[in-house]
Amino acid sequence: SADVSNVMIYFEGGTDNIYIDDFVLREAPVHDIQQDIASLKDVYSDYFKIGTATTAKELAPTSTQNLVLKHFNSITPGNELKPDAILDQKACLAMAEAGDDENPQVNLDSAKSILNFARKNNIPVRGHVLVWHSQTPTWFFKENYDPNGEWVSKEKMLKRMENYIKNVFTAIEEEYSDVDFYAWDVVNECWLDDGTPRKAGSQEENSNSSPWVQIFGDNSFIKPAFEFAKKYAPEETKLYYNDFNEYMPNKTDAIIKMVEEINSDGHYIDGIGLQSHLDVNFPSVSVYKNALDKFCATGLDVQITELDATVSGNDEESFAKQAQYYSDIMDTIVAQKDNISAVAFWGTTDDQSWRASKYPLLFNEDYTAKPSFYSIIDGIESTGTTTTTQTTSSTETT
Repeated sequence: SADVSNVMIYFEGGTDNIYIDDFVLREAPVHDIQQDIASLKDVYSDYFKIGTATTAKELAPTSTQNLVLKHFNSITPGNELKPDAILDQKACLAMAEAGDDENPQVNLDSAKSILNFARKNNIPVRGHVLVWHSQTPTWFFKENYDPNGEWVSKEKMLKRMENYIKNVFTAIEEEYSDVDFYAWDVVNECWLDDGTPRKAGSQEENSNSSPWVQIFGDNSFIKPAFEFAKKYAPEETKLYYNDFNEYMPNKTDAIIKMVEEINSDGHYIDGIGLQSHLDVNFPSVSVYKNALDKFCATGLDVQITELDATVSGNDEESFAKQAQYYSDIMDTIVAQKDNISAVAFWGTTDDQSWRASKYPLLFNEDYTAKPSFYSIIDGIESTGTTTTTQTTSSTETT
């Protein structure tokens, strides 16, 4: 990316010798993106923002930048604003050695290339994520930030939480005041599919465990997280609770009950983020619709925050099935357009997706649009007209 100043090439092997021959380092080729197809953000301009998530690495190629600029008017840093990316362990330890282990220090350098790109091109940003059990270092929850230390008390963790959230928003204001952070995921993934809280413990012990629950005993940390975020976030930034498998019935009910209880004595949660990591075989469109309708009935804003839909192969039949599924899901979302302010896909091209082996997105590795892209733009009305477009495309990834 543009801010890189030093590059190291590192080869790693086992016990065998490695011989490197005919090695060349060159700039990645620039693929021409399809300029003669409709723009997603324009097609849906009368409905909601259309966004994408991207990592700094993913956004580095000029081709990806051009794809983002053509199709999306919202961007989510995929990893670069998560706690493990912005918590500054060295600075935290220095503060602790000076006698203060309640004021976690943060650093936004990991997100620099993405936020600079958003600033340069005036693209609104979804902040993701402040309070999460995963991708949060265990030392953040321990005395003196020692990963082998004792768990801190609930009282100390509340102070750390407040200062952490305050420091994040302060850093954003100081360094990126001209970037429109229109939304932030304040709390992420606190409920299991059966509608119960995560178990107490560290991530190293069990993926269903949460250090937050370890310290608080339950999900009572969620409300103060929103109280602190409401206190320190810019007034124009909307605050969201975000979760996956949100269409599982018990989980749907647990999330809705939680947000209604938290907002019962004030307006702390502005909206609910539905990640929507889907597969063409599950959930069914009707199951997804039932959950979406319930969330929209809360009266809170709803955003589809991490949409993708996997399929078993990249042959013509598989991609046709994926296209129909995407079309039906987007029709369901459009039907609730008055309650939904943004739809964000989780990635740009299939090969860069965290689910790359199952081809979940709208664009092939060579940046060409897949049948699923065409299936969600045909017939969508925008600015008073019906969008129609060529419906043929390559069905093979490079």
